[in-house]
Amino acid sequence: MLLEKRRSLRKLQGKLFADSTVGGKASLLIVLQGMDSSGKGGIVKHAMAGMNASGVVVHGFKAPTDEELRHDFLWRVRKHLPEAGMVSVFDRSHYEDVLAARVQNLADAATIEERYGKINEFEQEAIDNGTSIVKIMLQISEKEQKKRLVARLHRKSKLWKYNPSDVDDRERWRALQEAYQIALERTSTSDAPWYVIPADHKWYARLAVQQIILTKLRELELDWPRPDYDLKKERKRVDGA
Repeated sequence: MLLEKRRSLRKLQGKLFADSTVGGKASLLIVLQGMDSSGKGGIVKHAMAGMNASGVVVHGFKAPTDEELRHDFLWRVRKHLPEAGMVSVFDRSHYEDVLAARVQNLADAATIEERYGKINEFEQEAIDNGTSIVKIMLQISEKEQKKRLVARLHRKSKLWKYNPSDVDDRERWRALQEAYQIALERTSTSDAPWYVIPADHKWYARLAVQQIILTKLRELELDWPRPDYDLKKERKRVDGA
């Protein structure tokens, strides 16, 4: 099924980019959130495999640098919003500033509470400027996550993916789930709703996300731009060249 829909995905992405060449402002932002090993990387690799790589930018937000901490928490995110015609993927995102920050006490309660509203305003501003937003929360079970972490430690090709901090997060499982629930409730809007995707079965999560992206691109109702030159004349010129 993934392979069958790649052609449609590539065509729709092509229309998105082509539209930008004639002044179109449309772009797409895909936000991926989820516990470690929930399959975010697999979504980029498989669910979006039909897209032209030159039109997709993937960015993962790690712990903020000293420079980034001197600015508003959304400062570093704004710089990575997609340009017209482009698709940007956030593998983790500005939501870490209300998830990890809440669970690890990286900010006080009042600051975190204020951030929910700022996130909604930020996303609405992006939407008003032509960016469609798809927000995906990959929901993996505690049992399945443990299974995947164990597998990482027993496969040489997966060792690089393992991080001891993943186990620290498991010890904060309930707190993280609560933080996710609050974030989903506070920041799911009519223009930028959250899609919670069961992720214990990778094939299902990838199909579901691919379908959501396809639907969002179709909703843009874009078409191939009409040429601003005499088509018949140019065909004759090329034939005679």
